[in-house]
Amino acid sequence: MPISLPAGGRLAALALSLTVALGSAPAAADPASPFGPQAPQNPATAANGAATMHGDSASSGTTPHPGTGTSAIEYSRTALASACPTVVVGGDGYVITLCTSIFGQTPTVHLLDPVTGADLASLALPKGSLFGGVYAYLDNADRLVVVDGNNNLVRVGHRRTDSGWTLRTEQSTPLGDAVPAGDNIVGLTPDWQGRVWFATSGGVIGTVDTDTGAVRSISTGEGVQNSISTVPGRTAVATDHALYLLSAGPDGTPVVEWRAPYDRGPARKPGQLSWGTGTTPSFFGPGNGTEYVTIVDNAAPHGNLLVYRAAGGPDPICRIPVLTQYARSGTEDAVIASGRSVFVTNTYGYPYPALPEGAPASQPSSASFEGGLSRIDVNAEGTGCSVVWNSPVKSAALPRLSLADGKIYTVSVTGPTGSAGLNTFAQYHHSVIDPGTGAQLTSSFLGIGLVYNPLQMRGTAAPDGTLYQGTETGVVRISKR
Repeated sequence: MPISLPAGGRLAALALSLTVALGSAPAAADPASPFGPQAPQNPATAANGAATMHGDSASSGTTPHPGTGTSAIEYSRTALASACPTVVVGGDGYVITLCTSIFGQTPTVHLLDPVTGADLASLALPKGSLFGGVYAYLDNADRLVVVDGNNNLVRVGHRRTDSGWTLRTEQSTPLGDAVPAGDNIVGLTPDWQGRVWFATSGGVIGTVDTDTGAVRSISTGEGVQNSISTVPGRTAVATDHALYLLSAGPDGTPVVEWRAPYDRGPARKPGQLSWGTGTTPSFFGPGNGTEYVTIVDNAAPHGNLLVYRAAGGPDPICRIPVLTQYARSGTEDAVIASGRSVFVTNTYGYPYPALPEGAPASQPSSASFEGGLSRIDVNAEGTGCSVVWNSPVKSAALPRLSLADGKIYTVSVTGPTGSAGLNTFAQYHHSVIDPGTGAQLTSSFLGIGLVYNPLQMRGTAAPDGTLYQGTETGVVRISKR
């Protein structure tokens, strides 16, 4: 059946009747781990690790919480008849997910019980573009921040009433003429001053002051199909032609600090959703977690990992082909970036059940999905990069690195992976990978078919270690047995 597709590198659950440890402090990072530090905590978001699809406003793809480790797991599924790309967890322990319904393709916010996974409340939002129903974040008051189909920036809060839980819009700020007719919001992220940055599919980049309602914007004239990222004083946006590093002027107007064109390739690749980079920019670094910013380009036959100094300029410190163990490769997934390491997944040939409206034809028209994952490290001098390992794991989700237990978690796929097979007969597994070697440590069977298909969406770890993974039809909860 056709569905509204959440984007993989854009587009995210999970398992047991364990009570979430409300208000518990994040687990300490493994002192022996070469990864980290964690990205700076954005004061405008919920706690790092579970505030955005990519964990934090830096889009690091890491979590400060442990996962299941190599223990036996148990899992349960919350059926929502929706694809659920964004799953976040508030300070009160409740799980909030932004989904797109299969029938009607309506963006809908759901509040899930952290103990049972039950759908406690839902709120349908005005329908707009696909990506307006994908990227959102949780603010520091546990409200989901998203743009609705009427181009209003809304904050959706949850509260218990005498008749049960309810979701409601607690703030709405119109974006007005900043979003041209026919255009739509793709990415959202707050900065350290509380302004909300946005980017549209038509290439408008802007800021919103929700206290005053002031909206300031510029136009790049280039398309944007992925989310955007912030660290103190800097915002990164990847268009379908270049990576932009921006700051805010005195009145909040975006200022381009530098623009770095990249190789967008001859066409969209099979397994990607647009022509250009499939990655959201990720900030990382061994000092404070913000020194570098990275994307993967769309060069043929293999994409290149591009790493830049955020405080530098448009010349990358490295440009290195990745996933070259395959004849062709590419990625629609945001990377994991932590310390001096970047982890890139191969989505070349991944058979999405639908494409965004207006997506150009791919070249070739189809390909087999081989998967694979690679680790690339920036050298200690910050002058170059090298491949550390390649793994054959076929990741069907965006992996996440736990800085607490030093393991990578994902959903892998085995069995038939053709256009029809991946949705109906493919077998999905909760997989744990050693980031030091790329070895698969454990693989636990979850299920078969579209109800377990994670559509290259990223899972989120709660403070108690429970993993919430969005799928094509709802959320799977995974935890230790």
